Amino acid sequence: MKNDLKKVLVLGSGALKIGQAGEFDYSGSQALKALREEGISSVLVNPNIATIQTSEGIADKVYFLPVTPYFVEEIIKKERPDGILLAFGGQTALNCGTELYQKGILEQYGVRVLGTSVEAIMYTEDRDLFVKKLDEIPMKTPKSHAVESMDDALKAAREIGYPVMVRSAYALGGLGSGICPDEEAFVKLAESSFTFSKQILVEESLKGWKEIEFEVIRDANDHCFTVASMENFDPLGIHTGESIVVAPTCSLTDEQVEMLQELSRKCIRHLGIVGECNIQYAFNAETNDYRVIEVNARLSRSSALASKATGYPLAFVAAKIALGYTLDQIGEMGTPNSAYMAPQLDYLICKIPRWDLTKFVGVSREIGSSMKSVGEIMSIGRSFEEIIQKGLRMIGQGMHGFVGNDGTHFDDLDHELSHPTDLRIFAIAQALEEGYSIDRIFELTKIDPWFLGKLKNIVDYKHKLSEYNKIEDIPADVLRQSKVLGFSDFQIARFVLHPTGNMEKENLMVRARRKGLGILPAVKRINTVASEHPELTNYLYMTYAVQGYDVNYYKNEKSVVVLGSGAYRIGSSVEFDWCSVNAIQTARKLGYKSIMINYNPETVSTDYDMCDRLYFDELSFERVLDVIDLEQPRGVIVSVGGQIPNNLAMKLYRQSVPVLGTSPVSIDRAENRNKFSHMLDQLGIDQPAWQELTSLEDVKGFVAKVGYPVLVRPSYVLSGAAMNVCYDEEELQEFLKMAAEVSKEYPVVVSQFLQNTKEIEFDAVAQNGEVVEYAISEHVEFAGVHSGDATLVFPAQKIYFATARRIKKISRQIAKELNISGPFNIQFLARNNEVKVIECNLRASRSFPFVSKVLKRNFIETATRIMLDAPYTKPDKSAYDIDWIGVKASQFSFSRLHKADPVLGVDMSSTGEVGCLGDDFSEALLNAMIATGFKIPSPEKGVMFSSGAMKSKVDLLDASRMLFSKGYKIYATAGTAAFLNAHGVDTVPVFWPDERPDAENNVMKMISEHKFDLIVNIPKNHTKRELTNGYKIRRGAIDHNIPLITNARLASAFIEAFCEMKLTDIQIKSWQEYK
Repeated sequence: MKNDLKKVLVLGSGALKIGQAGEFDYSGSQALKALREEGISSVLVNPNIATIQTSEGIADKVYFLPVTPYFVEEIIKKERPDGILLAFGGQTALNCGTELYQKGILEQYGVRVLGTSVEAIMYTEDRDLFVKKLDEIPMKTPKSHAVESMDDALKAAREIGYPVMVRSAYALGGLGSGICPDEEAFVKLAESSFTFSKQILVEESLKGWKEIEFEVIRDANDHCFTVASMENFDPLGIHTGESIVVAPTCSLTDEQVEMLQELSRKCIRHLGIVGECNIQYAFNAETNDYRVIEVNARLSRSSALASKATGYPLAFVAAKIALGYTLDQIGEMGTPNSAYMAPQLDYLICKIPRWDLTKFVGVSREIGSSMKSVGEIMSIGRSFEEIIQKGLRMIGQGMHGFVGNDGTHFDDLDHELSHPTDLRIFAIAQALEEGYSIDRIFELTKIDPWFLGKLKNIVDYKHKLSEYNKIEDIPADVLRQSKVLGFSDFQIARFVLHPTGNMEKENLMVRARRKGLGILPAVKRINTVASEHPELTNYLYMTYAVQGYDVNYYKNEKSVVVLGSGAYRIGSSVEFDWCSVNAIQTARKLGYKSIMINYNPETVSTDYDMCDRLYFDELSFERVLDVIDLEQPRGVIVSVGGQIPNNLAMKLYRQSVPVLGTSPVSIDRAENRNKFSHMLDQLGIDQPAWQELTSLEDVKGFVAKVGYPVLVRPSYVLSGAAMNVCYDEEELQEFLKMAAEVSKEYPVVVSQFLQNTKEIEFDAVAQNGEVVEYAISEHVEFAGVHSGDATLVFPAQKIYFATARRIKKISRQIAKELNISGPFNIQFLARNNEVKVIECNLRASRSFPFVSKVLKRNFIETATRIMLDAPYTKPDKSAYDIDWIGVKASQFSFSRLHKADPVLGVDMSSTGEVGCLGDDFSEALLNAMIATGFKIPSPEKGVMFSSGAMKSKVDLLDASRMLFSKGYKIYATAGTAAFLNAHGVDTVPVFWPDERPDAENNVMKMISEHKFDLIVNIPKNHTKRELTNGYKIRRGAIDHNIPLITNARLASAFIEAFCEMKLTDIQIKSWQEYK
């Protein structure tokens, strides 16, 4: 089979969103690596420009086009591939491939589906088929009815009996699903689920059972086994992507695990799956009763986790099987790195999700069967106590472990325990502190007593540590035992000394005492399967459970440590992984031994083939020093992993660790608003008026000078966390209450907020203060939309030459003053040719991969070469003169976040992005908008405007005229309709949500009947009625899956683009063809 394959098409997963994140960059990269090894030419379709898989040297051709049946068919026509891989791009790729198969398009062009057949995929995706298929062998599945109308749904629910579970078929990460205690809740949820899918499932609720998951692999010779067994810490009823997961299973007996493994093999064989899949069970440990919940016939987020947990690269092996290999031919038979046997683990791992629910207005913090988390971490260790404490520190939400977190206190503990939120684990800690028994906690949470007992050990040991008052009083055995239980030096310092402030000194005291007693972490190695040089792959973690090192350390090696970006979150995701991987590969190319520290299981940077040594461990000050003590590297790179490594720069510098590139002293001058602002004043560079203030009176005085609106923010932030624009005094007072809690060490900064101003990004690389290469890009939206949410255009299209010149000049001044070496990013505001500086980050920014790929110059490679004093090529002037345009658009996941208000502001809320190219702005923009899920409206359905303030009505006038002349039907709320009709655009007025709710043309009724194909809603001001009415329209659009735009400038640009060109006018052009 593999011999007659010349070219294979791989579908990627598009923008990162909730339920489908970086794990598909990892699985896709693995598949492309397998194709390259075979000498098969590969074509990749993926509009996500920040991923590693869309970089040079991975696929032979890359199309930054939407993964939709139309575009994929056009690419097949042009490229004529022999085979197609559907399992490596999440649900997006699977749905797209299934549709092409059903329409007969794959057959028409002779494209073979490699690996699991589409029939087998449809057995697992269509509930009815799935249940019927499993009944044949018989295997138990939850009692369930697939229904397509509301009447049938109610009939089914009454038959099963409440509580019932609702899910929509063919949906991602439990979208539109939930548990309904009674009929009223059921009707509400069922209605919303029907808008996402024409079929919904009503099934028995197994809330409170255990959820157990296996990854299963099977080849064409029917050799089949389970690779990893995973157990959810949380009981059923919480989506597996929202749950803390432990592997291997902890609370089941060997017989129970074997019984489930046997069932898994039986099930996968019967479904005829070839390759990799995951199977989820509900399991009742008391009666050994089970139900098969679902089978995913594709790589899922759990398969990325299982690959990293076991050292068995599932995606790579699955790709080889799809090409016709059998398991005995992958890796070397009879050695631990053969793919023929399941790996044996002598350690535990734990996955913990990261939520960013505080970023969304109005969203409920309860977690359940629909996924809301935006990223995850994995911790490795030898005991449950160790991995849970390590893991809770890794999420990066200011927690120091299971205990020792000031500032989390729950008033109604029983409610917190029985209604899980993203903070429930800390409610358990408080309950144990307050003397709740394990049985009582089990009753409230249904979390297995085995786990609760381990958590109790941590609390008990905290009390033991609190008995000492001086670090030097702690006996060696107590100190060692606390490290075995996963306590950090920080926690030990807190329980013994009760210090205040940032505790750096106390932290180092514990460290010194520990090293004095010879209590040091052991370095353990994980065996890796099917890697090219198993003896060289160093996949490492640290633990105190044992002593000694599995690898050798040599003095004076030419090595460099790169700090990774940790958990994906809103504001820091795959783009920083791209930067880390490029830095590490460049260092490797230059003959350095490259060492990576990161703990995110979804990423390519934690793939053990990427670097010489991978420490899958914490990015804490303590752990980074542990690694540096052992490795003694030439230097550490802190500028490619986003904000986490950046924040460590000064601390490492104080311990005389060699930080490569820009000096940490300069980093501090740019991060600290006072120092930075002072510097701008000295250089005579303009900035928005601002002041740092400590009391409400001072704030009022400042506002009296500059006038509202003002922007309020605390120091040291990532992605605008806790900043806010206040339009009047009431909002200001409200916000300052919250801001004081954000950081006690730093006062708040209040600055004048400029409206109707262009925002411009300057990304660059410098050497010793000289700018080497740069990219100027502009936002489509005016300032006030966070730069991570804005639509970015590069090269900038609509700025004056004078402005661009001035921006270059200011940037050179700043680079020189801070003596920058390496990557940096400056954000500017420009209005009528005045230019002001908002901020400067001395690290790679989120737009680095985007500008690197559009310009075809790898900024990170240049930066790494500069930081390592290696030669690099300077771009000549003509390199900036390109004939094409790139547009980066943001992906929002509001449909996942029940009740969140989908409106954009200074706080970032997008979960991912796409970047598409085009010969002109319209083409690139249209590509990018379609790739993030927009549809081009059909003229008969038309567009609905409710455009708020006069300014935005005027902004939208040209676009409305274009729509009108193209024959689109236009609807609008009262004021906007009157305005448009007065200006010669025929508009049908509709009622606001609170006017005549039962009228035929009430906007809400029309939304629920899907009368519009696009809704443009521009929030006007912040009065209550405006907020609720606008909110109802916006939320209605999201819940009914109608494309929504809340920014006048973006709306105009999008409308002009689709009026100027049709879908079929978009060229099918690969990245390689833009030259």
